[in-house]
Amino acid sequence: MNQQELLSLNPWKRAVIKVGSALIAPDGQGCRTQYLLSIANFIINSRKQGKELILVSSGAVAAGVSTRVLPMMKRQKSIPEKQALAALGQPLLMAHWNRFFDFPCAQLLLSYDDIHNRRRFVNAKNTLRELLDWKTLPIINENDTVATEELKVGDNDNLAAHVAVLAEVDLLIICTDIDGLFDKDPKQFKNSQMLRDITEIDETISALAGGPSSSHATGGMRTKIEAAAKATSRGIDTVIVNGTKHETFEWLNEGKLYGTLFRRIKNPLAAKKHWMLHALPSQGNLIVDPGAQKAISERGASLLPSGIVGVEGHFLHGDAVLITSKSSQGNVHIAKGICQFSSADLEIIKGRQSREIEELLGYRGASVVVHRDDLVLFN
Repeated sequence: MNQQELLSLNPWKRAVIKVGSALIAPDGQGCRTQYLLSIANFIINSRKQGKELILVSSGAVAAGVSTRVLPMMKRQKSIPEKQALAALGQPLLMAHWNRFFDFPCAQLLLSYDDIHNRRRFVNAKNTLRELLDWKTLPIINENDTVATEELKVGDNDNLAAHVAVLAEVDLLIICTDIDGLFDKDPKQFKNSQMLRDITEIDETISALAGGPSSSHATGGMRTKIEAAAKATSRGIDTVIVNGTKHETFEWLNEGKLYGTLFRRIKNPLAAKKHWMLHALPSQGNLIVDPGAQKAISERGASLLPSGIVGVEGHFLHGDAVLITSKSSQGNVHIAKGICQFSSADLEIIKGRQSREIEELLGYRGASVVVHRDDLVLFN
């Protein structure tokens, strides 16, 4: 590799490194050391340089499979079976990582609720801070033993991005089995080109992930691009690297990169607004008129009931909602915020003046539907 082909990384003091099942259990039948020695050496050498690492590790289900030699292992597994395998495999996964290090490793299992519930989000943040202060290596995975499909983060790329935000890191490293993000799937197209330096995750970049049947999908990159979008919007550089090559980590220890770099945005979102945008699920949709759209988008105003022309979905006071404007091209989501009224009450007060709220509802509620401090713009 020519040194001129390497990118220089911004200096960093704290990083999250995400390692997927394909690297931990290449054959899907238990943990292997094949690719992990280089990753472990990178963690050890980084710590010697005074840096802090957090490891997000997949592989619990694959580790659990190694304990069960049954015909069911050959077929599609049900959710309870996967959860049982995760319960069997998680201690084996931790033991597998522990063997590489002579410093303490701490297990932290996170769930969807830990991300979208603000109190639990802050508690997880405080726990991580304490573990780092104790010079441990936090090893994080999703709590697959209790999570249902409806209440899962869903993948460890996005989980790693949430952890990166929780821990306020400088760098997110996503390890995969190809060199980076390509314009086409390199496993299918020999003329594919790697994208080295990305300053903005726009529609063109997002489209590279493709859909399930897209002939131009870049091979498992959808969640990695989503993770990069989450992290860079909070001011965190994100890289995709090939975890099967030992030289990848030698270069990273030197502050160099062969892979794809997603550069952090210059004006990152505040912590609360980032949490609202990326961690808080939307429960409904408020359709606003052009005047309200302009006030919100251009003047940083709160959303008043008078600007609402439509209410979609069923939600309660305190739930997150999308704020949408109608255009000739269709509905456009302009913002997301925390709503001060339920959908039932909004059906009554939409289009009316704030001074009419008490008379219409029979109680004195907030004077705004979404306060500007609880609102984040998409653009």
